[in-house]
Amino acid sequence: MGDVRCLAGPTPFTQALADLRPRLERLGTATPWLAADPALAEAIRSSGAHSLLVVPLTLRDAALGIVSLYRTEDSPAFDEDDRALAVEVATHTALCIDNARRYTHEHTIAATVQRRLLPRRPEAHAWLETAYLSLTGADPGAWYDTTALASARTAIVVGKVAGRGLNAAATMGQLRTAVRSMSAFELTPDELLARLHDTANRLAAERAHLPYGDPLRHEELRADCAYAVHDPLTGVCSMAAAGHLTPLIVRPDGTVSAAAAAGPRLGSSDGTPFAAVEIDAQAGSVLVFTSDPLLTSYLAENPGPLAAPSDYADRPLQDLCDALVYAIPAGMGVHDAAVIVARAQDFPSDRFVAWPIDADPAAVAEARRRTRGQLAEWNVDDETAYDTQLIVSELVTNAIRYGSPPLELRLIHDRSLTCEMRDAGSAAPHLRHAGTVDEGGRGLFITAQLAQAWGTRFTPPAKTIWAEQTLSDANEPEGLP
Repeated sequence: MGDVRCLAGPTPFTQALADLRPRLERLGTATPWLAADPALAEAIRSSGAHSLLVVPLTLRDAALGIVSLYRTEDSPAFDEDDRALAVEVATHTALCIDNARRYTHEHTIAATVQRRLLPRRPEAHAWLETAYLSLTGADPGAWYDTTALASARTAIVVGKVAGRGLNAAATMGQLRTAVRSMSAFELTPDELLARLHDTANRLAAERAHLPYGDPLRHEELRADCAYAVHDPLTGVCSMAAAGHLTPLIVRPDGTVSAAAAAGPRLGSSDGTPFAAVEIDAQAGSVLVFTSDPLLTSYLAENPGPLAAPSDYADRPLQDLCDALVYAIPAGMGVHDAAVIVARAQDFPSDRFVAWPIDADPAAVAEARRRTRGQLAEWNVDDETAYDTQLIVSELVTNAIRYGSPPLELRLIHDRSLTCEMRDAGSAAPHLRHAGTVDEGGRGLFITAQLAQAWGTRFTPPAKTIWAEQTLSDANEPEGLP
């Protein structure tokens, strides 16, 4: 095994590879071609071999290898029946080798596509440290992702599409793109999975219209997915799952518990609604997401490296990911998996403020005054501070006019500056372009022009309208992790 040899010639081996025909040889002292390979001649002499059958491994008139069979001592010499049987065995062996090569080639392509479709590095806020891991030879249908959301929040997703090869990798890419796109719409985890379920059903319907001879037409589209949103300001992580991908949470004291209830698999006909749960994920807590339920169950029942709280404070998360892999016993049955490990950190209390707002037009001026003073305390430059005051003025005015008490204004100073206005109303605002003689209707338009991004987030019984401004390096707070 693993030996590399050059075939000396002319010998029966080189002749069989030249014309792809078997050779049956009698071995003895008067075998002239043995002089071309003294090492082989000595091996034949010492073993007492007297008969040789050389059969090429061929497929579609191409040589994949060669088989040499010897008989020694008192065994009978090879005959024509042996030659016919050896050719049949060699033909079948060549087909198996070719199939293995084709599978390896396809798997290599699918794995390459998967790596191109997955993120190269985590995209998360500084208050949720994340690390990725794919077990060796990861299934092309497994994916992971993190997305930095507004208000210092981070979305985490892990999933797995049933099937293998390029089809699984392509479907994975479609679902991952859908999740990333929908996360920008501030959907709750259960609502996002419900819409992703509809997307999977539409993709399955497209398969039903493929040509009848296409194997993909007869392959069901099934996928598992877990989606979570971590808010460092409240220390709460909201999550939901489709299928049996249950995230684990490790408390600072080392206790390990499952964090989400299972919902219907994506693409299934099960109409059971998805349910979101909220868990306490304060600073020091570690979240573990895997695309293999068997691996998750094993880690829940055998915490191993997860139950060492002293490792969490300073140990690099990538090292913790590796420790999880090393802890998997051989032969447990865990195949390929994608893993995300996330560690929550404290959001500094001096980087955000929240003020109650009276439902009175006079409160707009007070909100601007408070905002101006807070931005001066955060050393935000005058130009950015002026734009922020305009944004606050418009958001507070809209909330007083169209929202419902109680009202609250919140400012968050992270790598960006976020203004949030909360009220108990259910009506969602929409951007419109006011006419030339209109006296109103320009509030959100002004906000959209001054902010890098804005949106609406529903968190019953309230809604939040937010606007995010990009800060220059000079305006970024010191001490960010």
